Amino acid sequence: MIKKYEKYHFLFSVLVKRDFNKKYNRTVLGALWSLLSPLLMVLTQSIVFTHFFGRTTPHFVVYMFIGNIVYSFFRQATTDGMMAIESNAGIISKIRVPKYLFVFSKNVVSVINMLLTLILLFTFCFADGMAFSWKWIMVAYPLLCLTVFNIGAGLLLSGVYVFFRDTRYFYDIFCVILMYFSAIFYTISSFPEHIQWLFNINPVFAYISYIRKLLIYSQLPSLRHTMLCLGYAAIMLGAGCLMYFKKNRSYIYQL
Repeated sequence: MIKKYEKYHFLFSVLVKRDFNKKYNRTVLGALWSLLSPLLMVLTQSIVFTHFFGRTTPHFVVYMFIGNIVYSFFRQATTDGMMAIESNAGIISKIRVPKYLFVFSKNVVSVINMLLTLILLFTFCFADGMAFSWKWIMVAYPLLCLTVFNIGAGLLLSGVYVFFRDTRYFYDIFCVILMYFSAIFYTISSFPEHIQWLFNINPVFAYISYIRKLLIYSQLPSLRHTMLCLGYAAIMLGAGCLMYFKKNRSYIYQL
């Protein structure tokens, strides 16, 4: 894998630059949309939902912002990853190149966007009167796990999408449902305790709640929560790699 990366390093860097530029091609603000989009979203939601859900929730705007950016990171990376191989059919059919590079490049672009948004998140934290804590550095852990999770999901979805084009439409519906079960703009404290643990079945919520504990409550998540995040990443990466190594040679016949 390392030798292959060294061999295709130049191609990979070109793919990342192409995907990043293509995302904001012919836009006036360019990459600033990575900041403006979540900013406008959280401002709108803060106006709408604060009066209904956020009256007793500390730092509710930051609470929602964390949910929004983590979910958006997940959805963008996995949706783009799903389309990565099919959208590069012209290259794949002409040049022998590892197909996973296209999924990886999409994820790198999503990570760049996430890092830009993270700057805005920390700005919101300071503006909301939150004091810096060394625990904030630990935010890198759930984001790293989610990145691995997204790569695995991209490898899995891209393979399924090559064979079944309806996957895109089913996945859009799935993401909408997942959003409402990720507690982005409400707290799970209103649910009975025997129901609350069910939210952790949703990997996106597990990563969101991990970051909220670190930033808002200045708490180190439990070992169980830490291993849960790692477990989700490992399982999804394993599933994605299994799909890729078993089926990638037949992709060319479906594109």
